[in-house]
Amino acid sequence: MNDTGYIPLVDLTRQYREHRTELDAALTGVLEAATFINGPDVTAFEAEFATFCQARHCVGVSSGLEALRLILAALSIGQGDEVILPANTFVATALAVSAVGATPVLVDCDPVTANLTAELVAEAITPRTKAIIPVHLYGQPVDLDPLHALARAHGIPLIEDAAQAHGAAYRGRRCGSLGLAAGFSFYPTKNLGAFGDGGAVVTSDDRIADFVRQARDYGQQRKYEHVVKGGNARLDSMQAAILRVKLRHLDGWNAARRRAAAAYEAHLAGLPGVHLPTMRPDVEPVWHLYVIQVKDRDALVSTLHAAGVGAGIHYPVPIHLQPAYADLGHSAGDFPHAEERAKRIASLPLFPEIREDEIERVSAVVRRFVAG
Repeated sequence: MNDTGYIPLVDLTRQYREHRTELDAALTGVLEAATFINGPDVTAFEAEFATFCQARHCVGVSSGLEALRLILAALSIGQGDEVILPANTFVATALAVSAVGATPVLVDCDPVTANLTAELVAEAITPRTKAIIPVHLYGQPVDLDPLHALARAHGIPLIEDAAQAHGAAYRGRRCGSLGLAAGFSFYPTKNLGAFGDGGAVVTSDDRIADFVRQARDYGQQRKYEHVVKGGNARLDSMQAAILRVKLRHLDGWNAARRRAAAAYEAHLAGLPGVHLPTMRPDVEPVWHLYVIQVKDRDALVSTLHAAGVGAGIHYPVPIHLQPAYADLGHSAGDFPHAEERAKRIASLPLFPEIREDEIERVSAVVRRFVAG
């Protein structure tokens, strides 16, 4: 644990201390070259991350939300169109759909994996459906082959929300290469996190990549030659330089997350009333979050906080119950699995540098809480 004895949900300071020399050198290189916008580190990172994701293109952008928005814009999705997504995701997935003028169509989640399934999506498809956005929630890949078959049968593109799935794999293929395109976030707490906001579109579709490159930079094909109505959604060079350093360590960090998740499972397995995450056998998750379910979730989180443990909740209110999306006309009970999870989920501390003794301490608090 750190000097105060507090175990945070995520501790970014440990990662920085361990890799300070590399990270400081990367920042200094950008400062000395003064290549702050569209510099060589952006180009290099895009090539490296595309290779990592087993895709042809990566286009750096300013956030994960912008990544999804730009993919939808590249597909000319807009007013009057519908896009299917899960009710139990971070609001950015829905906001990207709203940002292009389309309507988010929410569906419930699988009660075991918390992800979308083809059966759930099939019930929501209409003639206005123009895309499906499965979310690899908490770093566990969605079962995509049945979704692909469904999407192909209806001629609907499948877009991955891979904001929590850097390096995760489904049947041997990396997230980012599984759909027509994928949106990634590099928010600082992600498995691959920048020192601020950042994101990327990953795709093997040349047309989407070309559109996003232009649209992120005022619609420019060349300087002062504006071929589309774009905006300013660029990934800056300092963030790209940081991400290049961190990408070299990502596989090792993900392996450390898997070890931490296995340790939690060993310590918490069999506890009455505690539901541990269930992984499909054909996926390699990256454990962006370790989320358990308990009946008295709020009491457990309060107990953990009192014991110096930084537990969290991802996410306490499903999208259909958010005031911002009251216009969709949903009410409590419409998506029962998502709503039940929202009442029961708690995220335990997990990051690559967490130690076994810290996992034991967190687990001991959970066990005492269950024992009453």
